[in-house]
Amino acid sequence: MHPLHGNCCPLISTSRIKVPRICNPDHTASLFLTNIDCMKNIKLIEVPSEIGAGTRGASLGIDAIKIAALDFMSNFFIHFPSEKVPSENKLLYEPIESPYAKRVKGIITMYERVSKAVNDSLKNNFFPVVISGDHSIAGATICGIKAARPKSRLGVIWIDAHADLHTPYTTPSGNMHGMPLAAAINEDNAECAVHQLDDETARYWNQLKQMGKIAPKVLPEDVVFISLRDFEKEEKFLIDKYDMKVISTGEVRRKGPENIVRSVTRYLADCTDIYISFDVDSLDSSISKGTGTPVGNGLREREAEDLISKFMQNRKVCCFEITEVNPTLDKENLMSEIAFNILQRSVNVLMMN
Repeated sequence: MHPLHGNCCPLISTSRIKVPRICNPDHTASLFLTNIDCMKNIKLIEVPSEIGAGTRGASLGIDAIKIAALDFMSNFFIHFPSEKVPSENKLLYEPIESPYAKRVKGIITMYERVSKAVNDSLKNNFFPVVISGDHSIAGATICGIKAARPKSRLGVIWIDAHADLHTPYTTPSGNMHGMPLAAAINEDNAECAVHQLDDETARYWNQLKQMGKIAPKVLPEDVVFISLRDFEKEEKFLIDKYDMKVISTGEVRRKGPENIVRSVTRYLADCTDIYISFDVDSLDSSISKGTGTPVGNGLREREAEDLISKFMQNRKVCCFEITEVNPTLDKENLMSEIAFNILQRSVNVLMMN
């Protein structure tokens, strides 16, 4: 990567042409640091798994983000130690056994693998940055954090258009990327059940919730949703039941990212650790074509960038995940470029902190 001088920031995309932008003071955090000593404490964990998604292609998201980095002439992906977790995507070619928890056996395998990678990273004093295909992996990431820090009170900042609070008993699709938070809070939502599970599916679901012999791994009151706007009544039932904190896109826009971060930090004050999970469909559908479930009225790129980079200044943050980039649905790799800009700025702030 070329060294940066003066007020120039990393290159960003304007369509196919990469041009430098001039920084204002808020952009100083996005300068890419080249001090190898401070980079050694960050580890990239790549999880090209898409068995939890309903649309094919999310497993290609990591490579698409790497291509975006190359287009920006960035050596981001060679500066940090990384680990690629093997996937179970071969199951996509096999018949579905559990219609209300599709490929759940493969998800259990992914929970074991990703949990170990995150656990090992934290125990070796690395900050894990997880780049995953679909959002079902977030449940595995949470497992890994709790395995490394079983006595911690873990706060979760869930930046996503969707609540991902379905269970096999309530799911309209059977896709496991809609269930990671329900698994993390150890919830069946039996009050809203619309499906009767076979014994095998129920056993696998319980195994997922109990992974690591810690359940719940997160208290419902320690979850904060940001830009949540597309959810079903069964998920709304749980949000209301536990009075879970929801911050809308409109609230972010009215109050500004800095005030939102301050408010969330106060809200999670009793937590000892914080995990940030960023699904790119939290961004407005006008700029998030390259994801499986785009939704209107989402965050602007700069809003997401500012939110996450400001959250990263909190020393309680122990893990960051970015997920659901699907280049097969995209045009000119725009989604991956936006994801990379957010990823790079967030990591830069983390290193400066």
